[in-house]
Amino acid sequence: MKKPETQAQLYVVGNLNVDLIMSTLDQWPQKGTEAMLESSSLRPGGSAGNCALALAALDTPHRLVANQGNDQFTPWLAEMFSTSAAQWPQYACETSLTFGVTHPDHERTFFSNQGHIVRLSMEDVLQQLPQVARPGDWVLLCGTFLCTALFTQYPALLAELKNRGYQVAVDTGWPPQDWSDALREQISPWLPYCDALLLNEVESLGLSGCDSLPAAAEKLLSEMAANANCIIKCGPDGAHCWSGETHLYVTAEAIEVVDTIGAGDSFNAGYLSALVYGLDTATALHWGIRVASAAISSSPRQYPDWQTLFAQSSSATSREVH
Repeated sequence: MKKPETQAQLYVVGNLNVDLIMSTLDQWPQKGTEAMLESSSLRPGGSAGNCALALAALDTPHRLVANQGNDQFTPWLAEMFSTSAAQWPQYACETSLTFGVTHPDHERTFFSNQGHIVRLSMEDVLQQLPQVARPGDWVLLCGTFLCTALFTQYPALLAELKNRGYQVAVDTGWPPQDWSDALREQISPWLPYCDALLLNEVESLGLSGCDSLPAAAEKLLSEMAANANCIIKCGPDGAHCWSGETHLYVTAEAIEVVDTIGAGDSFNAGYLSALVYGLDTATALHWGIRVASAAISSSPRQYPDWQTLFAQSSSATSREVH
């Protein structure tokens, strides 16, 4: 099968860090003691890093727009993303690191330092993007609340991205300070620049301040760009897309979960890959679910190749909900 051609590209902007993942922790140990866990994994991570790894596996035209520190992890991360790293600005600081532990129910707890990601700026981002977008180009902004310097510049950054002609998707993640009316008011001015929100269930309810997914989608869409999509990722229950008066729902097949870290980021990679190739929203939802399902059911992590995704597109079905 010959790969379809596209002139479009996806630019992933946000938090790239080192992940040290340990498993499995049954209960928190007593202070001053030591615990032995079954396994560990040192790997690139962060919302932007996880998404870019999936995009590379899918062979989707993309670039990871990030920055870097200057410690022993710097060359290691750069080697993992060699096609993007040459453009990353370097800061005299430690690399951002997340230590995570997984629990028997597959939930996890993360501890992160600040490191280089809190220094990523609007200037850093715009210097790595073409002045004029090509037709079909997308920018995904993710790790919103962790890239603290960039977050304060979101209104100006989003306005400039739209001025350059990019379609913009945002995956905010969960705010460490938790949701509040003040935070919602801070975010509200930049929602009109968003062509797509890619949130999970609790993030959608938190950002909207609503108590149901349909109400959350209606509220968020009322503040977003014309013809925007509000995507809500529901894990094993699939994914929804609200756009205007249309509501699409795609289910997920039952799988054996191995590692849920980065599930939403993998979904983002699949969903936006389909849009980069000019495919419709229903197909994009299927791609997102299939990429996420493959990622979280494999160790070492695996993704479907583009041939598989394109071959399955013709048989994919979705349900429009009224």
